Amino acid sequence: MGQLNRITQEPDVMGGKACIRGMRVTVGMVVGQIGAGHSVDEVLADYPYLEREDILQALRYAAWRSEEREVILVSA
Repeated sequence: MGQLNRITQEPDVMGGKACIRGMRVTVGMVVGQIGAGHSVDEVLADYPYLEREDILQALRYAAWRSEEREVILVSA
């Protein structure tokens, strides 16, 4: 897992969702735009305060989260 220094989670920002650099822009919003068929350049044009690396890290974060597994431990 590469460094994700642009992804932040703060309880008082967007309800604690993963955001971009503490802004009120969630990883889910960015990934949703890409998933809807918008290019990185289109997202950057629509959100000029974002940077290309913000979008790339959002995608890496989403990919990492989708690979997480929950392991339930049962006491004997």
